[in-house]
Amino acid sequence: MSQGGAEAANTTPLLEVTGLDVFYGDFQALFSVSVTVPRGGATALVGANGAGKTTLLRTIAGAQPAAAGTIRYAGEDITAAPPYRRISRGIALVPEGRRLFPSLTVEENILVGAAAAASAQWPLERIYGVFPMIARRRRQRASTLSGGEQQAVAIARALAAAPTLLLLDEISLGLAPRVVGELYQTLGALREAGATLVIVEQDLRRAMEACDDLVCLLEGRVALAAPVAAVTRDEVVAAYFGEAARGAPPGGRPQAAS
Repeated sequence: MSQGGAEAANTTPLLEVTGLDVFYGDFQALFSVSVTVPRGGATALVGANGAGKTTLLRTIAGAQPAAAGTIRYAGEDITAAPPYRRISRGIALVPEGRRLFPSLTVEENILVGAAAAASAQWPLERIYGVFPMIARRRRQRASTLSGGEQQAVAIARALAAAPTLLLLDEISLGLAPRVVGELYQTLGALREAGATLVIVEQDLRRAMEACDDLVCLLEGRVALAAPVAAVTRDEVVAAYFGEAARGAPPGGRPQAAS
């Protein structure tokens, strides 16, 4: 590839979602959603409960079909690609609720991710170096771990697939602040290793500190999309509730807005 071609490839967004509509039966969950994720960055995805955040991640990962619109990854249209193809191309999802195999050990759970690895970039010992909290528990069953340890295993399992794009759904939900801090330190290390992150997060302060860009969904639509440095927390909160909102929606206020 020529130097000009290499530079163009590096400046092409890793992920481009355009005009995405998604349904669950007759219920429309996403309405013409468009999101661009730069290569090597971290994008926060925020919004109230039911705003469509999990649906968007699932659709990008291939777990939920798109009714309209396109998803381009590294310049390739993957809108109709099955999940296994997306995994092999370097997309990994850490779902809300962890969804580990409770009867398997830590290491066995991680090896499930390694079975679909896009490359050998993340062998077990490198993963344990990033996650020392689970390295010493590699032979324990997942069901015996704390919530923070289980979350670390869920991220490690996704990492074992050697993703270029890591989709993280509510990784801090229900965890102690100290554990959340440790997990976010790990995410920083993953970015340094070249991963691109999309993080669903309820804590606006943490989301804005950890990410370069922010997308706010409101009732299945993009209410705000901007670099974090270009918006204030008040502007994000206004988008979170909608301009006409006069009180907290059923999903509750974002943690950092109170």
